[in-house]
Amino acid sequence: MRTQPLPLDGITVVAIEQAVSAPFATRQLADLGARVIKIERLDGGDFARDYDTAARGLASHFVWCNRGKESLAVDLKDARGLAIVQQLIAGADVFVQNLAQGSAARLGLDAPTLCAAHPRLIAVDISGYGAGGPYAHKRAYDMLVQCEAGLVSVTGTHDEPAKAGIPAADISAAMYAFSGVLAALLRRSTTGLGGPVEISMLESLAEWMGHPLHYGMHGGEPPVRTGVAHAVIAPYDAYTTADGGQVLLSVQNDREWRRLTEQVLDEPALADDPRFASNTARTANRELTDETVAKALSRLGTEEAVERLDAAGIASARLNTVRDVAGHPQLAARDRWREIDSPVGPLRALLPPITLPGGPEALMGAVPALGEHTDALLASLGMTTEETAALHREGVVA
Repeated sequence: MRTQPLPLDGITVVAIEQAVSAPFATRQLADLGARVIKIERLDGGDFARDYDTAARGLASHFVWCNRGKESLAVDLKDARGLAIVQQLIAGADVFVQNLAQGSAARLGLDAPTLCAAHPRLIAVDISGYGAGGPYAHKRAYDMLVQCEAGLVSVTGTHDEPAKAGIPAADISAAMYAFSGVLAALLRRSTTGLGGPVEISMLESLAEWMGHPLHYGMHGGEPPVRTGVAHAVIAPYDAYTTADGGQVLLSVQNDREWRRLTEQVLDEPALADDPRFASNTARTANRELTDETVAKALSRLGTEEAVERLDAAGIASARLNTVRDVAGHPQLAARDRWREIDSPVGPLRALLPPITLPGGPEALMGAVPALGEHTDALLASLGMTTEETAALHREGVVA
């Protein structure tokens, strides 16, 4: 098989980015071969660098979202600093920014301005709520957008709503920005023109709310919160085993219920019990159904319970902790872990989910230190060592 290059080899991306949404989008581009130049503030850079120190002194969010990038630390309020960034953008294929609404326009770095000056440029604006409307200038942190998009209303237990345990609004916006860039690059290959790409966190997450949104709009009341249980299928929940583990199982039809009673619960009479014989009956008697399943599984260890469920053809999963995922046998068997370089040495990271057989592996470059590539980038723009040193002395770059 002929080895192919990474699909974005030769593509240059300039990003004025912070937190998660834009950095996670551009990291996808970097993994697929794009050169990503990350523009950062002089006073600490991307504020996600300081979220925590969990990754051997580095912030876990930053390590996750920023591998494989070049860091340029520059003062955009200084005309010389802004000119440097504009020069980099002029030679780029893609520009991405997620500054506060209006900030990019004040710098002349909004998509309409840039695309008018550079017709082949793809300019991505990521915002919380979009460029217009009453929420355009409202602050839009991930949890706030989760609330506005209704995700919190369908997450949690019957008594208590909860936000998602991951930054779902940021991630949804990032992945639509990533796919938007790919679509715009494909269009440019046929038309020769780039153009603006607009991404809103609210609109991205609202799209992900499709099932409960359509259920509520078209079917009456929206689904109720049920924790890890399913609103309209029973049994479909997590149950505690004899060794303190938890196993989630799902019975999708009455044939599976029969196999569960016979091969896992050791109570075959329950298969024809009118209280449980159909999903409608099991859901109507959900509390009793769950008590019955929980009692039987409480006599089995986690491994035995999973083995029985697998043998019976019943869908199941262990309720894993984050540490369990880090040691997951499936990820290990598929060789999904790699080491990436960083300012504190090698760090473990997952290969990105997009696998392209026949081509090279995803780049997974190093996590950059703040301003690590400033001098090299200025040299690439034709600046002399003396000119670069002067910019350092005068606080324009770092």
